[in-house]
Amino acid sequence: MYDLHTHSTASDGAYSPSELVRQAGAAGVTALALTDHDSTAGLAEAEVTALEAGIRLIPGVEVSATWADKTIHIVGLRIDPDCDVLKQGLARLQAIRDERAQEMGRRLDRYGVPGTFEAAREMAGDGMITRTHFARYLASLGLAGSVKDVFERFLTRGKPGYVPTRWAEMADVIDWIREAGGVAVLAHPQRYKLTASWMRRLIGEFKECGGAALEVVSGTASPSETQSSAEYARRFELCASCGSDFHSPETVWVKLGRLPPLPSNLTPVWSLWNS
Repeated sequence: MYDLHTHSTASDGAYSPSELVRQAGAAGVTALALTDHDSTAGLAEAEVTALEAGIRLIPGVEVSATWADKTIHIVGLRIDPDCDVLKQGLARLQAIRDERAQEMGRRLDRYGVPGTFEAAREMAGDGMITRTHFARYLASLGLAGSVKDVFERFLTRGKPGYVPTRWAEMADVIDWIREAGGVAVLAHPQRYKLTASWMRRLIGEFKECGGAALEVVSGTASPSETQSSAEYARRFELCASCGSDFHSPETVWVKLGRLPPLPSNLTPVWSLWNS
């Protein structure tokens, strides 16, 4: 059982890397990719526990990219985390994340909610500070009913804590992943809410840049969205990946390894390395 998109406390997940591996094993996952946002810091710890648990750990990362002024995410699978090109690229993005977090804190201060940056930094610990840490803190203050509600009220475009951010270019991100020996996967394509023509353009350019796979099965995708992604994978002759995008057990509708099978007539991304 494959789950090729998960997060730990190295970014915005709730479980430590080792606990994530243990939970995945309990859920029946036999091949797990840890794909933290713009960070590979959790991979070494996860690998130790995976060896103990008899789980195959696939080293990964979820990289933030900008394409046509839109934010997209590209998962790198089977990467070498010690690749200098990848490390330098991720360091750039980590600096951007820190700058964004400080600006989010300043904007929320001006809105009348002080101390959010400091609280988010404390919640992140040694991990990457993300919008989710801000959202969890604001939810703890009772400013919204849930983390999801906080995003909608405070952290999305036009809201008081929103900070527009330009990430690395998609072509550069794919180059970093390939330099690290990895496979580039376009994460959760249906989440970008693109029209059919824009989706074709995105996937076409993704493939031209060296992208190899689409995340066809995702934890939040509906059956119709999964079928749509499958059609794009067939049309553009891309491999198919699957991942829960698991962050926290509080998100009860997303479970580690709880994924439907890949639709028929697709080439699984793992065939690229199992062969």
